[in-house]
Amino acid sequence: MPSKRLFLQSAALVAGLCLGAAAVAQESTMARVERTKVLRVGVISGATPYFHKDLVSQKWEGFGPDFAESLAKKLGAKVDLVETTWGNSVMDLQANKIDVMFGMGPTPARREMVDFSDMLFNNTLTVVCKKGFGPVKTWEQLNDPKVKIVVDVGSNQDQYATKMLPKATISRLDSSGAASMAVQTGRADCQVLMVLLAQPLLAKRPDVGQMFVPEPVTTSPTHIGLPKSANKDFENAVNAWLKDARGRGEVQSVIVRNMEKLAGVKPESFPKQVKF
Repeated sequence: MPSKRLFLQSAALVAGLCLGAAAVAQESTMARVERTKVLRVGVISGATPYFHKDLVSQKWEGFGPDFAESLAKKLGAKVDLVETTWGNSVMDLQANKIDVMFGMGPTPARREMVDFSDMLFNNTLTVVCKKGFGPVKTWEQLNDPKVKIVVDVGSNQDQYATKMLPKATISRLDSSGAASMAVQTGRADCQVLMVLLAQPLLAKRPDVGQMFVPEPVTTSPTHIGLPKSANKDFENAVNAWLKDARGRGEVQSVIVRNMEKLAGVKPESFPKQVKF
């Protein structure tokens, strides 16, 4: 009888552990944030002003960290910053490594894999071209096999260049910095880059080249990437925060503040075509 009782106790323990594991596996993002009081946010090195890490203090600044703190406060949680890349961020959301990724474009392919918030802000596509190349007035000028275009792989720039410049010779590099270096050294003609990345680049390194806003002016709605889930509690909570933040002018102020603080870009320096 003792052995039978021991067997039943062991079986009950195993069953309990399995049920516990299943419960954790099925736990929604909202439930996990409420339980742990932690919001895991993806950050990317070298993506100023979206994300900027001070090498001395190791402190993260930029749009993403600022928005993360505001959202976490609304959710009653603290922020846990998890380093990733634009290319890996979708996989990190899928793998439950992060809960939110600020600054993602909701392409059809991405929507198959992750969910998205309402629009965070609107970004404008530009090209930064090597000195002597241009002026670039239209996208069609660049849609030529002779034109060497560079983008950072997996980024919004990559998605739009692929769509808008199917005839151009496109190179996809590991980072935005590597793409900019290709333009600066003359190995590429132009880098497709969002204005919020192009202006900080040229404010810091004007020798890279010159920025153009080709016609037709093309904008990219910027959203927040979320884990894909049938349970919409977390998505609804994020959208409620976003509606409030936009209503109070917080989104605009975070952008303007970080552009000036981290990149030295004055609000009045934006091209007239740029609308957030």
